[in-house]
Amino acid sequence: MAMQIRNLSDGLGFGSIVTGVDEAATKDSEVRREINEVFERRGLIVFEGVEPTIEMHLAVSDVFGPLKDHPVPVVARVDQKKAPGVIDMKYDPVNGGVVEIEGKPLAQWLPWHFDHCYNNELNRAGVLRAVTIPPEGGRTGFADGIELYNAISAETRAKIEGQHIIYTLDLLYAHMRFGVPKGFRELRVNESAYSSSAYAKNLPRAIHPAVWRRKSGEKVLHVSPWMAVGIRGQENPQGDALLEQVCQEMISKIHPYYHAWKPDQMVIWDNWRMLHSVSGMDPKYERRMQRTTILGDYGLGCFEGGATKGDKILEMTV
Repeated sequence: MAMQIRNLSDGLGFGSIVTGVDEAATKDSEVRREINEVFERRGLIVFEGVEPTIEMHLAVSDVFGPLKDHPVPVVARVDQKKAPGVIDMKYDPVNGGVVEIEGKPLAQWLPWHFDHCYNNELNRAGVLRAVTIPPEGGRTGFADGIELYNAISAETRAKIEGQHIIYTLDLLYAHMRFGVPKGFRELRVNESAYSSSAYAKNLPRAIHPAVWRRKSGEKVLHVSPWMAVGIRGQENPQGDALLEQVCQEMISKIHPYYHAWKPDQMVIWDNWRMLHSVSGMDPKYERRMQRTTILGDYGLGCFEGGATKGDKILEMTV
């Protein structure tokens, strides 16, 4: 079957669906070139009809570049010998985290964010697949930073351009300050968040621009409400109010794509351009996802004060 490419949706300015890719095709130089061109232009690819194995997951990931191990050692891995760089994200109904939004309990809910915002280097992409799929809910949302930049008001753009956002690896929802949904409360804490937040206490804070320009010319609004702690040089009530304004306006104007998972699918997204989230699901269901991380950096992030502490821990190529 020959590879076929089509837009994810006529109503979206991002995303493509690619079919007809097997492991042999991932090694074909022309196929790799074409897929990477689509990825650069559209920001997100849904691979359909792919073999649901770790081997195929690694083969698809290799199309886009070398892998990087996840920068946080406490994050669960699948098998570092057989599948280096593949992280394992499971929800257990017995003791997994549960939140409530507008009176509805949700497991596996994640706010809008970009990966590794707490790091000085920003990985190129993530490749995600579903291993255990709940019968309903548990969709992964994606939003385009190019569309978001154009969607927010000219007044907000003028205020946020040139600003840099400070991030830290703190996954505890009790500490989340910006873009919190109305009626949000935490019913049961995800225990793994404690381990990550404890690890983060030894790391410097990371800084990334709120807006950046791609080589192709488009400006990208790239703000992660999750793990944001303030605006550089404006860690005061006025700066916090501006960041909250940006987050709430951004969330209200997001035109997202929510992916409902099937076993024979894999999704890659541009971590320099896209935000992603998880819609949540009934806490009685199980959910298991696996992800690889594509090495890369857009060169605009740094640690606060020029710190280098943690570099060797945070960047582990595989």
